[in-house]
Amino acid sequence: MAHTHAQSHGSFGSYVAGFILAVLLTAGAFGVALHGSLDASTALIAIAVLAFVQVVVHLVFFLHLNLKPGQGWNVLSLAYTVLAAAFLIFGTIWVMHNVGMLMMSR
Repeated sequence: MAHTHAQSHGSFGSYVAGFILAVLLTAGAFGVALHGSLDASTALIAIAVLAFVQVVVHLVFFLHLNLKPGQGWNVLSLAYTVLAAAFLIFGTIWVMHNVGMLMMSR
């Protein structure tokens, strides 16, 4: 039985472009961390920006996420995942900060 896909899975060239971009972004983050020419806060911001761009590269080139009309459910599930992760991360930071502050007061 033949499998048919309604959506394109990308070409070999797009996978290679995504791979090259991912490698360059990873090398850039390692370069920022290892070179040491930036102060700590600027290096952290640069690494965070490179990480965000790499997430976008992975979503577009490997997971084929785009804003076409047929991608509505995929975009909605990604938005829910990001929201749930944000609640988890920021909630944990908030709770740990409060615990730390209450423990230090004794």
